[in-house]
Amino acid sequence: MKMTITEKILARAAGLDCVKPGDNIWVNVDVLLTHDVCGPGTIGIFHREFGKDAKVFSKEGVVIIPDHYIFTADEKAHRNVDILREFVKAQGLPYFYEPGTPSYCGVCHLGLPQHGHVRPGEVIIGTDSHTCSHGALGAFSTGVGNTDAGFVMGTGKMLVKVPETIRFVLNGRKPDYISAKDMILRIIGDIGVDGAMYCAMEFTGDAVRDLSIDERITICNMAVEAGAKNGIIPPDEKTFEYVRSRTDKAFVPVYGDDGAPVMKEYVYDVSEFVPCVAKPHIPSNYAAARDCSDVVIDRAYIGSCTGGKLDDMIMAASVLAGRKVKAETLIVPATMEIADAMKTVKIGGKSLVDIFEAAGCAPIPPPSCAACLGGPVDTFGRTHGSEVVISTTNRNFIGRMGSKNAPIYLASPLTAAASAVTGRITDPRDI
Repeated sequence: MKMTITEKILARAAGLDCVKPGDNIWVNVDVLLTHDVCGPGTIGIFHREFGKDAKVFSKEGVVIIPDHYIFTADEKAHRNVDILREFVKAQGLPYFYEPGTPSYCGVCHLGLPQHGHVRPGEVIIGTDSHTCSHGALGAFSTGVGNTDAGFVMGTGKMLVKVPETIRFVLNGRKPDYISAKDMILRIIGDIGVDGAMYCAMEFTGDAVRDLSIDERITICNMAVEAGAKNGIIPPDEKTFEYVRSRTDKAFVPVYGDDGAPVMKEYVYDVSEFVPCVAKPHIPSNYAAARDCSDVVIDRAYIGSCTGGKLDDMIMAASVLAGRKVKAETLIVPATMEIADAMKTVKIGGKSLVDIFEAAGCAPIPPPSCAACLGGPVDTFGRTHGSEVVISTTNRNFIGRMGSKNAPIYLASPLTAAASAVTGRITDPRDI
């Protein structure tokens, strides 16, 4: 029986020779990720079900990364981090990336792979829907609620229904003005936010293989915006080079069988793609950037697990170099590693940080999720009124960045930066 990469990873994790879509199976989990928003709830369920003195299934397998609401005066947000800190101390967990310490890393979905916790062929479960990001490295990775996570924390196992696979074949030479964000917004625009409901979105083709790891993460990160259970890209030498530079732990990559049946297959030629946006208030509300040139923006926001990676910063800086912004422009690196690299990576002899400063961007804050999820009222970048925002984040639901009156347009770093320069939504080709 031929299986897709997702099916083969799940079969191996379940100790089975084969599985098929619709099978309900118990899988062994390699890594459980949680953060400051869902971590306390997960811990509460773990204690309720397994007892106050219970131990986690694996000290190495539980990774806790506070990142959402940490640079704030909000007492409840601080309480959440306190709960995590106490739990980590009681359990003796080695992987706690605490804010305000040298171990702090930033946004969990990038901190996890940067610190070597994501390896091809493994099963990663997280208390965040964008845990699907890690499929970019050839892992089965998905988000769950606190109840499931509490059970995983205690047993290292999870009941999974094997998803159907939808394959997206992206071929052709990607133009320089197109990014992975344009690619995934186009796909979501085509199939809708429920077009891959509880499916594995498998991305392959020459254009995918040409993408950097950062760009692959962007694509898998937004699989959940189409309703997917997971997003996944078969591993290759780029994957192995990245992973081996981050960890010396062994891993065994998994590949799907040639000719494995899938529910549906979409084929694209990315050379025909154009810079785009997702108009308010849903990620599937696709439009070409040029068709929205009449939209005046109040703010450009470049950051998050989707748009705050080093490649994203390089793209934005390549547009902003030698130019001034007309709209308020916020730059939020996703992790400390990225923030440090922004000081040394140069374009035309200037560091990315210097370019952003010279362009008139707002002072760069410490890495975090910041306004991507709204946050307390003092969160950096949070909307408070009817600001029109073009953003490299992953969601543009009503109230997503704070105010219910703020319309959000999702876009690539190239389009967001070009729009910051003109003060209206702008195709990067036009500047």
